[in-house]
Amino acid sequence: MKPATTTGGADRCSSRRFYLGLLPVFILLAWGLYAMIRVWWLGLNQTHMNNVYGFALWIWADLAIIALGGGAFFTGLLRYIFRKKELGSIIHFAVLVGVICYSSALLILALDVGQPLRFWFIYWHANVHSMLTEVGFCLTVYFAVLNIEYLPVILQNPKLQRIPFLKNLGHHTHEIMALFAGIGVFLSFFHQGSLGGMTGVLYGRPFAYREGFLIWPWTFFLFTWSAAAAGPCFTLLLAKITETVSGRKLVPGAVEAMLGKIAGWMILSYTFAKTADTLYWAASTTARAGFQWSLFYTRSPQVHGYWILIAEIVLCGFIPGLILITEKGRRTKPLFWIAVILVIGGICLNRWSLIMQTVAMPVLPFEKWVLYIPSWQEVATTLIPVWLGIILIALSYRHLPLFPEEKALNLN
Repeated sequence: MKPATTTGGADRCSSRRFYLGLLPVFILLAWGLYAMIRVWWLGLNQTHMNNVYGFALWIWADLAIIALGGGAFFTGLLRYIFRKKELGSIIHFAVLVGVICYSSALLILALDVGQPLRFWFIYWHANVHSMLTEVGFCLTVYFAVLNIEYLPVILQNPKLQRIPFLKNLGHHTHEIMALFAGIGVFLSFFHQGSLGGMTGVLYGRPFAYREGFLIWPWTFFLFTWSAAAAGPCFTLLLAKITETVSGRKLVPGAVEAMLGKIAGWMILSYTFAKTADTLYWAASTTARAGFQWSLFYTRSPQVHGYWILIAEIVLCGFIPGLILITEKGRRTKPLFWIAVILVIGGICLNRWSLIMQTVAMPVLPFEKWVLYIPSWQEVATTLIPVWLGIILIALSYRHLPLFPEEKALNLN
């Protein structure tokens, strides 16, 4: 059996080897789908959520996935709006990662709502006073935009290229990608920000409540900023994993360094802004609300102590930011990839703190911390995006020119 090839002529393994390699992933996906059916059939009693943790593992995963999917809109902004042509070697992959992340976010929301057949309620019975309504609309439209952006890549499949109409459609769609990139940036700015604003306006939850600019709390801007910093890092990490599995060089080192440098400046500037926001919150916002800010970190130090603040700002903020903005840090590959992973971990930790800990944080003297351990059904369904992501990346890498410079990078 001859190995498969992509449009660019890069060799691929045999179909037998390819699908046997994916077999464990399909088994794990079946486990997740079984848990999903249980949740939809038997209800949310399959979870360990309660009156304290109404926003639990699913919502944390949802916000983290959306933030990490920010690489699609930010890389598109750099490639099509700021004309960074070098990023053409990774833009297809960034859009694919965005498609995976946003489809996963919508799936998780369908699980959390518990009645997916009523998904249309958010559009037909929209609560115009809720930030989540705006998030729902933007997520849906942006997911459609991402699919349009990925359409030209799909149409470059060798078999589809034989059909003149599809070949011309792919060519002309590619020519107007700047328009869709601009729409994607606009939509992403608002839904990323509104997810942060959702916690920032909770005046009954002083740990999360923030002042801000006009109607937007500072968390509105911090969420968008952090997504633009972590998204490219997540894209780079998945590209590196794909390189490791395939045994081929897929992204030029110069492109990795460029995107890493930009992400470094973004995470560093975000961390300065996050630090300023935290200091103002500690010195002013909580004091005027009648709270001592340190109590939020000392009432249950094992769950939410000072360590979580230090880890997010110092370990996963300033340190990787300084590594990525320095030429020596980017050239030292182990250090470079450690910094990339730390940035990703820091944003996930931020979402965990502002979602999970916000709703669990006691605000009355007689209240106590309630621990939460997700059920196996929650874990299995939350991992569905991982297995779907592996399958979609594998199929796209096999059948599409996902990395346009792959063949040139592996000629030697």
